[in-house]
Amino acid sequence: MEAPLIEVPDGTVTTPTGFLAGATDANIRGNAPGRLDLGLLYSEQPCAAAAVYTTNKLPGASLVSTRQRLADGRAQALIANSGCANALNGDRGLVDAEEMARLAAGKLGCAAVAVAVASTGVTGTFMPMDRVRRAIEHINVTEDGGDAFAHAIMTTDTVAKQCAVRFEHGGRVYAAGGCAKGSGMIDVNMRTMLGFLTTDAPVGPAALQTLLRDVADVSFNMLTVDGDTSPDDTVLLLANGAAGGDTIDAGHPALPLLRAAVERVAVTLTRKLARDGEGATKLIEVRVDGAASSEDARRAAKAVARSALVKTAVYGNDPNWGRILVAVGYSGCSVEEQKIALSIQEVDVVRNGAPLAFDEAAVSAALNHPEVRFRIELGLGDASATAWGCDMTPEYVRINAEYTT
Repeated sequence: MEAPLIEVPDGTVTTPTGFLAGATDANIRGNAPGRLDLGLLYSEQPCAAAAVYTTNKLPGASLVSTRQRLADGRAQALIANSGCANALNGDRGLVDAEEMARLAAGKLGCAAVAVAVASTGVTGTFMPMDRVRRAIEHINVTEDGGDAFAHAIMTTDTVAKQCAVRFEHGGRVYAAGGCAKGSGMIDVNMRTMLGFLTTDAPVGPAALQTLLRDVADVSFNMLTVDGDTSPDDTVLLLANGAAGGDTIDAGHPALPLLRAAVERVAVTLTRKLARDGEGATKLIEVRVDGAASSEDARRAAKAVARSALVKTAVYGNDPNWGRILVAVGYSGCSVEEQKIALSIQEVDVVRNGAPLAFDEAAVSAALNHPEVRFRIELGLGDASATAWGCDMTPEYVRINAEYTT
C-alpha cells in the first residue's frame, strides 16, 4: 500500500526540522564571479549518517575524506563546492579536503570529524583554498538556506534540483528533503552524482545505511546521461531525529513509511537530473516488466536508457523501435523473442515478438514531447524495474567540447 506522503511545495534539503544551510560566491572557477559555488549544510544536533559512493577506481579527495569521516555512521555538517572536483590532485587534494572540513567546523562550531566534504567540477585542478578561506566567513546558515545551497552545487545544471515530503506516524510528523546536482558524467554503474538527503526522523546508523542503499538502487543507480562516471559521485543521507519519537530501526513500523518518503525524494531528484542532462530536451523513462529476475529487469532497463542510438532517435522523434529491442538483447538479461512486447508513448509497436502495424507519423509526433516513455514486457516472470535517461543532442557535444576552453 502506498504511503500517505505529502509533497511540500518548494521543499528543500532544509525542510526537515533542525537543518540549516547557506551558500556564497567564492569564485572557485576563477571566471564566474557572482555565482554561488560554496555551501554549508548543518544540523543543529548530531546525525546518523549514511552514504553511497562512485565505483570509479580513482575517487576524488573530498570523497576519500568523507568516507573516512563517516566510518562511524555519524556526521553533523557538510561543506560542498562546485567548480573544482578536487580529483586527481595527489596528496595536496587530501590536505585541501581536510582543511575545508576544519574551516566548516570552525564556522559552524562543531567537530571537524563530523563534517563531510563534497566537491564537483573540473578534475585535475587544485582547490583555490585562498578563495575558500575568505568566502566561508560570508556563509550564513538558515532554515530557508536550502535553495541557495542547491544552487551552489550546480555545474552545467540549468536548474536546481530539490524537493521534500512529509508523513505522519504515531502522532508525529516527519519530513524528508533533498537536493542533487548532475547534468553530465552520469551513468548507472556509479553510485550516483552529488545528492544530499535529510530527515528529521530518529534512525540508527545501520538501518539508515541499509535504507539508503536500497533507495539508491531504485533511483540514482537507475539513471544514465552519457555513460561516464565521475570520481566524486556521492549521496549522503543525514537523520537528526529532531522530530522526536522512538529510534526507527529494523522492524519498526515507521521504517517502511520513512523508506517510502526518502525514495519519493530520491526518485523525484533522479527524474529532475535526467530531464536536465547536458543539452537534453527530453526525459526518457524505461519500464521493464515480466523479467525473470530483478537483476534482469534492471539490466534491460538500464541498457535501453544508456543506448546512444536510442537517445539520438528520441532526439530526432524517430520511432526506430528496433534499437530499443537490440539494447534489451545485448543487456545480458534472459529474453525470448516470441514473448517480448514493446510500447512507445503508450502505442503498442511489438507484441509476442512480432511488429504491429502503427501510424509512424503519429508516434513520431508523440515522441516530440518533454517526457518519453518506453514499456517493455519480457513475459518471463514477475520482476520489474524502471530506468531514467535523456536524449542526446548536438548541444551535449558542444558543452563537453568546450568544457574547459
